Amino acid sequence: MSSKTVSIIIAAAGKWDYLKTLLESLRQQTYHFTEVMVMDNSLNQDFSLAVAKAYPEVKLYSGTKNLFYCQAINKGIEVAKGNFILCLNDDVILDKKFIEEALRGFRINARIGMVSGKILRFDRMTIDSTGLFLSPFRTAKERGYGIKDRGQFDKEGYIFGVNGAVSFYHKEMLEQIKLDGEYFDSDFRFFYEDLDLAWRAHNLGWKGYYIPQALAYHARGATARQERGINKKFARRYLTNELHFDLVKNRYLTMIKNEDVLEFLVFLPFSIMYDVLVLTYILLFRWKLLTLIFLKGIPVQSAFKKRLALKRTKVRNAVCRTA
Repeated sequence: MSSKTVSIIIAAAGKWDYLKTLLESLRQQTYHFTEVMVMDNSLNQDFSLAVAKAYPEVKLYSGTKNLFYCQAINKGIEVAKGNFILCLNDDVILDKKFIEEALRGFRINARIGMVSGKILRFDRMTIDSTGLFLSPFRTAKERGYGIKDRGQFDKEGYIFGVNGAVSFYHKEMLEQIKLDGEYFDSDFRFFYEDLDLAWRAHNLGWKGYYIPQALAYHARGATARQERGINKKFARRYLTNELHFDLVKNRYLTMIKNEDVLEFLVFLPFSIMYDVLVLTYILLFRWKLLTLIFLKGIPVQSAFKKRLALKRTKVRNAVCRTA
């Protein structure tokens, strides 16, 4: 097997026009990848049949329940043959040289396990992400989010992580950082799964890198939001209560699993400020969400167990490096 084999895994929500456009962009890639897997969460047999008929080269996986993003992508990674794993939402399009350019990032340093390209909106002018970063509020910060692309992020360099809509990973890193047999945490379903994975990777000595020549285009929110909320700011306004609950819950899970105690204390004022603003919004505009939070709860105990498992992995890796 070549050291540069690439497996592509797509989480599909049943939106044919988006998926068709993405798959056509994959057919135009200048780099010959190993396989494409579509993890069909639509629960729509007609959709599955349409994909199989139009794109026979695709490995299609569909089931009887919606696995959401995390479980669906995990299922794909488990069976992927490639040494590099490109995870995609169905609401993206790749430039024909995306894979060829992005692979350069992994050659910069042996500890680079995540690579991001420049992700623009469908208008080709507005930035969606030029790398994922951890904000003082302990939220996911997309560099350049929502501003016009004027070449201000045309210099490649190190980043904290990669946006989950177009995330390129080294399989070796994914195998090393998985917890309880999972790459993405299935407790998350949607939101923060990319920050959680990036933070976990950093804690185990892996790095992220940004290649601006690797271009992709993303219809922000087309998978999860109401249609009127696509590409709009302040995403929580356009989420169902179920997804809004995931958004709130997953920030806490990410912090519990990955945050250093000292850094937690340093950034605590920012976290409290953010919590107050979110709670105020919920009380004023989404008070029904409180019922869902109380009924479902946050799996804190599970998060702490995973934190301990990560600590053990970190110690074990340190011992192996010094042996």
